[in-house]
Amino acid sequence: MMDQRFLSKLKEFGLNSYEAKIWSALLSRGISSAGELSDISNVPRSRAYDVLESLEKKGFIIMKIGKPIKYIAVEPQEVLERVKQRVHEDALNHANVLEELKKDTILDELELLYKQGVDVINPSELSGSLRDRTNMYNNINTMINNAEKFVLILTSAKELVRISESLKKSIERAAKRGVKIKIAAPVTKETKKAVEILEKSATIKHMDTVRSRFFVVDNKEVCFALLDDDKAIPSYDIGIWLNSPFFAQTLQKMFESVWIE
Repeated sequence: MMDQRFLSKLKEFGLNSYEAKIWSALLSRGISSAGELSDISNVPRSRAYDVLESLEKKGFIIMKIGKPIKYIAVEPQEVLERVKQRVHEDALNHANVLEELKKDTILDELELLYKQGVDVINPSELSGSLRDRTNMYNNINTMINNAEKFVLILTSAKELVRISESLKKSIERAAKRGVKIKIAAPVTKETKKAVEILEKSATIKHMDTVRSRFFVVDNKEVCFALLDDDKAIPSYDIGIWLNSPFFAQTLQKMFESVWIE
């Protein structure tokens, strides 16, 4: 009755494998006992009651009053709304907890550990591979947030659009701190909206002769992509981060040669 693709989709509701099987079986029956659901779903009877109790707590099912004990399925649309509400509340609670950590001494202790650790690292060892575009942008976001003097960005049309969405706030904050931001990228009909968003905080110049994607901050840090943006899949995009003044200066010179063309 249930293939693996269907069951894996149910994980988006926050269900494990047994929960997904039991809930699906109950939906097909409307009302049923634990024993019947165990037989239909191939979930061991010894686990069925625990699973049903978990589903009841999550709001997926209702336990019918009376004996023998039976269970009623909640309408999927209603379940979806409940799940959305729970995820939203959990996210808010988690965000509040993290916000409170800013006031806790644990953050000071973590910062101290980090600074002590960095002090003993050879600068040439401060490098890393960033797999997945989200990780790459998170790292670039940190670089821009720490920028003091300038940020240089040479990128593609597609990435310029993504930058206007993912890095807009950090670029705005950097500009307000007095950081000079230059972006060399194709200025086309497709990038017009992105340019309008970013040019409030950065100087943008049309460039379509170089297909590289890289970011340079304060002649210290560099992040560059290894793959052609036209062929890169977000989850397989790869970036390299380096804390290397020597390499940063080299890329700065490359950027300036493109900028003055």
